[in-house]
Amino acid sequence: MLHVDLDQFIAAVELLRHPELRGRPVVVGGSGDPTQPRTVAATATYEARAHGVHSGMPLRTALRRCPEAVFLPSDPPAYEAASERVMAVLRGFPIRVEVWGWDEAFAGAATDDPESLAAELRAAVLAETELSCSIGIGDNKHQAKLASAFAKPAGVFRLTGENWAEVMNHRPTDALWGIGARISKRLAGLGLSTVAELAAADPAELAAHFGPTNGPWYRYLALGKGEAEIVTTPWVARGHSRETTFPRDLTDRAELTGHVADLAGQVAADARAEGREIVRVSVKVRFTPFLTRTRQSKLPAATTDPEVVTRTALNVLGRFDLDRPVRLLGVGVEYTLPGESG
Repeated sequence: MLHVDLDQFIAAVELLRHPELRGRPVVVGGSGDPTQPRTVAATATYEARAHGVHSGMPLRTALRRCPEAVFLPSDPPAYEAASERVMAVLRGFPIRVEVWGWDEAFAGAATDDPESLAAELRAAVLAETELSCSIGIGDNKHQAKLASAFAKPAGVFRLTGENWAEVMNHRPTDALWGIGARISKRLAGLGLSTVAELAAADPAELAAHFGPTNGPWYRYLALGKGEAEIVTTPWVARGHSRETTFPRDLTDRAELTGHVADLAGQVAADARAEGREIVRVSVKVRFTPFLTRTRQSKLPAATTDPEVVTRTALNVLGRFDLDRPVRLLGVGVEYTLPGESG
């Protein structure tokens, strides 16, 4: 199992278009204006990361940390096109490819020399797209995903059952793919601070604290286990959403209603363009400073009728207590899957 992870992908695509910026700190996000409020970095070059800039950081903070950085607007169509070129290169090899996003894919292959295969994949991607990637090798997706992080930048690393304990046992539990800071903190409260300690934990005790599914699964991860199947069928989105973060907080109900109606109309149009039917509508409201609430409603029948979607979204909005300023509104929809009927 191989995990192909493109290095600083979005920034790398931009550097292909702006080669004069190579070697300089570059931050990509929003409109490219770091003084605009409530916009965040999509990515940053390694030179910008050296100053503490990272994805998800407000652009204003990035500007303070790295005043000399060049800020560029985000261009999703360009990144999607670049990603498709990379995936086409991978599919040219006798391997099974499962795309996980713009910048990563899993590949399955029967080979006695995975390092040589990884080197061939890296060289082909670089030659045909001018983009660099790191590749992790593992017995399963979990190991391969972690291995690609050890391979960065532009390298190859193997993490399998043979060296799992040596590489991972001393690391904190949030080094595992699927365990974040919150769960890691709860595990530490039980005396399970490292991967080795979690691997040796009693599954029944974990189930008592985290549930019968999640508890034993955390130990499963600590043992280096994971899914080992490559799914090559195209991924089909179960839903879709649109949202808007406002440059100023909103308090006027009529203004909030207008924005929700606009967003509902957009997601209905998106669904119709994709030939998908909507069965559920949700509304997300983020109050200041960061309190987020979501409510939803199931439709009586599957539809793409914008009037039905908008009316439902406004009804859902009416269930919120809008007693504080709002910084973000979103409308999401759930689709029927192919073959399903509403």
